[in-house]
Amino acid sequence: MVDSVFKLHTAVLAARTRDPAFSRTAKLIGEGLPKMAKKLAEEAVEVGLEAVQADRERVILESADLIYNLVVLWSEIGIAPADVWREMDRREQLYGIAEKLPKNRAAKQARQESAEVAAIAGGGLRED
Repeated sequence: MVDSVFKLHTAVLAARTRDPAFSRTAKLIGEGLPKMAKKLAEEAVEVGLEAVQADRERVILESADLIYNLVVLWSEIGIAPADVWREMDRREQLYGIAEKLPKNRAAKQARQESAEVAAIAGGGLRED
């Protein structure tokens, strides 16, 4: 799976320079980030709807579309699959592979990390 996502990412990056008349990927990229985000959301909804219907084959097909659109969006904003894998590895270390970062912890962690970055950028921690 990881190898397939890397291959897909490489192919998407290569498609950026292709003629949109002949490349659906180039056309999607040319339509801009809002269109890419919309397509990603549409595919996610389709996966969910097919899952509710318990249509295994359609969930597989729509999941492949979802991953494709996710990789296209990543490419537009400069995210490589390795960036996401690093975050997944970090979360596994903290919470286990089958867990998602809890919302309240995620917000607290983000605030702490922002404060640390600000302190480093400002030359150290300040006491008020």
